[in-house]
Amino acid sequence: MSVVFDDDVKACAALVQRADPDRFRAVMAAPVAARAALFPIYALNVEVARAPWVTQETMIAEMRLQWWRDALQEIADGTNVRRHEVVTPLSRVLSSHLAGILDEYVAVRRWDIYRDPFEDQAHFDAYINHSAGSLFVASAQALGAADEDVLRDFGYAAGVANWLRAIPELEKRGRIPLLDGTPDGVRRLAQSALDRLYHARLNRVDVSSEARPALYAGWQTERVLKQAISQPERVAAGALEPGEMRQRLSLMWTVASRRW
Repeated sequence: MSVVFDDDVKACAALVQRADPDRFRAVMAAPVAARAALFPIYALNVEVARAPWVTQETMIAEMRLQWWRDALQEIADGTNVRRHEVVTPLSRVLSSHLAGILDEYVAVRRWDIYRDPFEDQAHFDAYINHSAGSLFVASAQALGAADEDVLRDFGYAAGVANWLRAIPELEKRGRIPLLDGTPDGVRRLAQSALDRLYHARLNRVDVSSEARPALYAGWQTERVLKQAISQPERVAAGALEPGEMRQRLSLMWTVASRRW
């Protein structure tokens, strides 16, 4: 991979560091060559994730998301890509196919704008698959060869883990984030996600060593899901966050062992 670590990528890195410290740590644990691709993708994630929350006007939020969809369409078309500190470096690392993958990621985030609950399990699963799952597909395949089904299994597990960590904040903002928020409901969801994680690991050979650093971002997934299964009350209490030292040691083990 050709490394282009210019001012735009540095701006992306600064944005991720401020808004998404977990992913920033994961990227900094990756080889330098991978960082130039991961920082723009994760900067897009920051911008899209916060777009529905920075305004109470649904039309403005819709327009913000549409702006990113238009930018990704320009990258997919390969011509006249707008000048922007995130879009410009993205255009260097995304294929037309991966721009389309990220477009479905932006599209599904429209759910965040409104206060409607998920319709059913299929609706929830589609949201996680097209948000967290698509982000892992794009970030991993931007680095190297990786099987999409494996990435989506891993992305679903990581997405549910992060979703459970975010439950108190989502409820505070007036959202209804879970179909079944009872202890048994939380356990079932976490167990389903853990099963997907284990299934992904059974097929880890289908993720190349070049693509592997993109999976560092899910380094806390297993611990969070197991904790939600054993102590589901911690979800509502917002008590799934590990201590600083434990986070650092866990990430170091993931990188050193190469076993995501």
